[in-house]
Amino acid sequence: MTQGASQGPMVWTMGTQPPASVPPPPAPPGVPAGPPLQAPAAPPAAPPVQLPEEYTPTARDLPVIGRTDTLIDHPSVLPAQEPAPAADGLGPLYVVGDVHGYYDELRAALEAEGLIDADGTWAAGNARLWFLGDFTDRGPDGIGVIDLVMQLSAEAAAAGGYCKALMGNHELLLLGAKRFGDTPVQSGAGTASFQAAWLLNGGQKTDMDRLEDHHLQWMARLDAVMEEDGHLLVHSDTTAYLEYGDSIEAVNDTVHDVLTRSEADEVWDLFRKFTKRFAFRDESGAQAVRELLDAYGGNRVVHGHSPIPYLLGEVGAEDGEGEGPAVAGPHVYADGLAIAMDGGVTMAGKLLVCQLPLAG
Repeated sequence: MTQGASQGPMVWTMGTQPPASVPPPPAPPGVPAGPPLQAPAAPPAAPPVQLPEEYTPTARDLPVIGRTDTLIDHPSVLPAQEPAPAADGLGPLYVVGDVHGYYDELRAALEAEGLIDADGTWAAGNARLWFLGDFTDRGPDGIGVIDLVMQLSAEAAAAGGYCKALMGNHELLLLGAKRFGDTPVQSGAGTASFQAAWLLNGGQKTDMDRLEDHHLQWMARLDAVMEEDGHLLVHSDTTAYLEYGDSIEAVNDTVHDVLTRSEADEVWDLFRKFTKRFAFRDESGAQAVRELLDAYGGNRVVHGHSPIPYLLGEVGAEDGEGEGPAVAGPHVYADGLAIAMDGGVTMAGKLLVCQLPLAG
């Protein structure tokens, strides 16, 4: 399906605000005060509700997974796939892992691949570029990242290619924090809130302050699953997508419907399920991948979400502190059926941009 094309008006608008208990920031100098159109300037005065550990899988203390025979360091255990002929004369396919607000690193990585020029303008003609989600939180300029992706989408289309993006769990988190604030939600193991979860998982006040209606509309229309040239593109390394539909179109429609209905508990459940990870890492990992491929098509799953250093047990410091793990490129594992693309930029790893299929 065309990304967001079949959707009617979405409910994620600046006119729908967090609860009054979350105060808006003061108006900028020279701008008359008006309705509270901005996100909360600070968390509520009361101590935030603590989320149960099992429902904060994006927190800093992700489990360290040691190397096993099921984690593969070489590029592939399957022959490299020949690229399928692109429809309508489209060019090569590229994917981008989790960005998390690291705007400068994204610019540098895209320029290194020849996808943009030194001015940050699309330079790849009819190439195809997919972002795997998680544009904000933890890093310094999530809104700048979203603006760049939106800009490149327009420029790529004008050049005969395209630039598209998937829904990550942090898009759901930011949407929820903006829409529901500190409204309690039922987590299944106690009471939580989007505001508390967003702050706990790297939410940046500067992003919330700069968040505008067109950013919210864009995020709410992102698809969750897509297939390109035999690559099944998803954000999270989980089989939870199967709970939302038995086809790509069904999953994407269901996710859009959940966001349109705008019920806090329902959106929280979607966020919670899309934060699950590591479904492909263990002895049963290849079978989990095959479940997704059987349902949605493709020969390999390409995902972000779980940083490669955690998959490999090479865990460095967060936020650039100390020496980071060495990430040379995407990690192929689960009998060659899964490609991990989150290079761990938030822990001084690497922001990955690569062409598919991978070289053998």
